[in-house]
Amino acid sequence: MALNDRVEMSPKIMLGKPVIRGTRITVELIVRKLSEGAKETDLMDAYPHLTVEDIRAALAYAADSLAHEEVIPYKTGASDVEAGDPVPGR
Repeated sequence: MALNDRVEMSPKIMLGKPVIRGTRITVELIVRKLSEGAKETDLMDAYPHLTVEDIRAALAYAADSLAHEEVIPYKTGASDVEAGDPVPGR
């Protein structure tokens, strides 16, 4: 399944995780490395088939995934807790 021109998912590749088309480079890996301080050039040096456009497509996919994430409020035995509220006792 193509998610955009550069990101695809297939149960036969990386257990169905979204990857850069034609590679086994996951969107997760790209986002994680960037969050750890890697630069685009660092990623392209480590993964020669990766392009700037691939990295941007991975970030766009991640942003779209978060934008469409559904947050479901839940109840505990003592009170109503909204997603993102601190957990009592922590």
